[in-house]
Amino acid sequence: MQRILVIGCPGAGKSTASRRMAKALDLPLVHLDRHYWQAGWEPTSPELWRDKVRQLVAAPRWIIDGNYTGTLDLRLASADTVLHLDFSTALCISRVLRRTLRNLGRERPDELSPGCPERFDPAFLRYVVRFRRNVRMKIIERLAGFSGTTYRFASPSELERFLISLERERRLVG
Repeated sequence: MQRILVIGCPGAGKSTASRRMAKALDLPLVHLDRHYWQAGWEPTSPELWRDKVRQLVAAPRWIIDGNYTGTLDLRLASADTVLHLDFSTALCISRVLRRTLRNLGRERPDELSPGCPERFDPAFLRYVVRFRRNVRMKIIERLAGFSGTTYRFASPSELERFLISLERERRLVG
């Protein structure tokens, strides 16, 4: 595992899982949101975004978290492992709302670009609500052609067991 994608609905815990894996495996961590959003929540243009993702995946080792299905093809072509956090809509909504309330008006500098304070965004919440219906199957279809290793987690407890096993293995080896 040298090039790992962590994908799933917003609120599934992609960033948290990615941080733990990066530490356990000593891999550089890339949060796609940090590269996509510019100050004031301005998105990167599609052309520049694909170029940026090409640059990110060209590195020899990484963990990249985030969905951005428009560039998933680039990331899958370079990845050797995918973690798909396939959690329930209710869980993801509750986590997004909790994160929003906890960080409202504050920046999350490790995950987002400067100038992007946490905000309540009804359009984003609708995206989370509709993710399972509108995005999930696109991800599953693309993963069907992936030649690397895919881990699918249907619950946080499954993911937690996996992360603990990675951390233990690293301690034994390192």
